[in-house]
Amino acid sequence: QVDVVESGGGLVRPGGSLRLACEVSGRLYDRYYVGWFRQAPGEERQFVSSIKWYGGEETYSAPVKGRFTISRDKMTTTFYLSMNILQTQDTAVYYCAVRDRYCPSYECASSTSQFVYWGRGTQVTVTS
Repeated sequence: QVDVVESGGGLVRPGGSLRLACEVSGRLYDRYYVGWFRQAPGEERQFVSSIKWYGGEETYSAPVKGRFTISRDKMTTTFYLSMNILQTQDTAVYYCAVRDRYCPSYECASSTSQFVYWGRGTQVTVTS
């Protein structure tokens, strides 16, 4: 069993920054990948970014590439999503999730069905 807990959401103005944290605990393996997804009201959950358990293979969706950065605290099992130049379109509930296998393609790596363990989400609201 793996537990995933997100934190760090909040209210921010357009152009601002926010850093989300994802604490992963339980039975952990270095084959895992950690990903971030987001879901706006009335929309499907969308892939944002993912990273290999010990770092590397960072992957980003087109809307966030160049603005968001995924990383891991090397001393803990906490993963971060640093979000810069936030836009109103970034408003959503952000979810952290764990994938337990390698994906050979972006389509696979970004699919919600590939992620096994999920957190409950943290709200990010970008508004003036």
